[in-house]
Amino acid sequence: MSMIKVENLTFSYPAGEDDVFENISFQIDTDWKLGLIGRNGRGKTTLLKLLMGQYEYRGKIISSVIFDYFPYEVPDKEKMTGDVLSEICPQAADWELNRELSALAVNGDVLTRPFSTLSGGEQTKVLLAALFLKEGNFLLIDEPTNHLDEKAREMVSAYLNRKKGFILVSHDRYFLDGCVDHILSINRSDIQVTSGNFSVWYENFMRQQSFEESENEKLSRQVADLQRAAGRTAGWSRKTEASKFGNGPVDRGYIGHKSAKLMKRVKAAENRQQRALEEKKGLLRNREQTEGLKIEPLPYFTDRLFSFTAAAPVFDGHEICRPVTFECRSGDRIALDGGNGSGKSSLLKLLAGQDIPHSGSVKIGSGLIVSYIPQDMSGLRGNLSAFARDAGIDESLFLMMLRKLGFPRLQFEKDMASYSAGQRKKVLLARSLCQRAHLYVWDEPLNYIDIASRIQIEDLIRSACPTLIFVEHDRAFREAAATKVVEVIRQNRPKEC
Repeated sequence: MSMIKVENLTFSYPAGEDDVFENISFQIDTDWKLGLIGRNGRGKTTLLKLLMGQYEYRGKIISSVIFDYFPYEVPDKEKMTGDVLSEICPQAADWELNRELSALAVNGDVLTRPFSTLSGGEQTKVLLAALFLKEGNFLLIDEPTNHLDEKAREMVSAYLNRKKGFILVSHDRYFLDGCVDHILSINRSDIQVTSGNFSVWYENFMRQQSFEESENEKLSRQVADLQRAAGRTAGWSRKTEASKFGNGPVDRGYIGHKSAKLMKRVKAAENRQQRALEEKKGLLRNREQTEGLKIEPLPYFTDRLFSFTAAAPVFDGHEICRPVTFECRSGDRIALDGGNGSGKSSLLKLLAGQDIPHSGSVKIGSGLIVSYIPQDMSGLRGNLSAFARDAGIDESLFLMMLRKLGFPRLQFEKDMASYSAGQRKKVLLARSLCQRAHLYVWDEPLNYIDIASRIQIEDLIRSACPTLIFVEHDRAFREAAATKVVEVIRQNRPKEC
């Protein structure tokens, strides 16, 4: 057991105008299981890369451990998986590797397959297993859940819970609760380390926010009262001082003494006011201001918007999933639930108007206007103004929506290709929220999205009740947003003769 100490760390990118971090200090134990949280753009991945020594910085990072980063970059993905893992952890015995894979429910035969043929979830699991076999290293795990369905997330969370010595970046609340014992939070003004899982941290954070807002209101009232009192006392002092002259014979010494006492009271009130203002400066430094989002769905002229009857996407002549039968009516919020590769995204693409081979019947209402968020963000480039214009949405509304989602203004003029994954996903979300549609079709809309924004979107869906069909593996979001769940079960392909 040893400590990792960060002292007065300051960092900004060479082309950046503002510091990403300024004089931050914290220390953590190498035996802890830490969840790293913060809004998109706060520097979570940057902090991990600073620990890895990839950037120059001012300040100190003191550590006796070697850091390893996940996702691990595999240079040659055509190599056999066993050879890839042998390069990562050459000292690990075969039985140790098989033990770790078994704990993650990965069949040992993946070792004899090219790494490129593994699913995203399988790649995540085997790389985590290999990295944890490098004893003595401290793992920096950056958003491992984006390729995992719910069952796989639960399994990886349970696996991590049995380990120690890592920092995990994740926005999945259930996932964090299942595997961390400390939270490292990047706040508006500092970085804090607290004991407990995410739910414990969130409860304490909201309690602190409520306390500081209450104190802020109380001090604001005190400052206003002191200002009014000081104004009245100063007025009395001036009148008293003026009465020394023009009123015949008077005791000017007494009047001057009385005036001085009043002015002393004014100074005392001003000092109390200044102390109250100083106290206010210590409040609300880390306040997360999340404004309510808005969406204006279009009403559809009939109650039923679409229906699937014994339908399934078809690939290479075979149905990907067992045929599904369901319909969507106005106000429904349908979650498609199923494992990776079961065809959920293909079903959504059918609704978005894409030509996907399929069996059965898919009937889409006449004139139905659909707003679609795809998984793929690779095509996002150029500036926001052109993006809003091409999407046919009001630019001012679009930028306001991004600001409400915690998007920094300084990013507005940059090329979208330079955005973080979370920022690019927010661009797609903001576009959809600005589009007036009968049906909203969202394919894993929360990948890379911070927790505060997820809660904003949950609140919006519950209040506005748009007609929505979506795929999302974040259990907390699905439970908050869905009115019905359709199970999509992967079809086992028939063996070749």
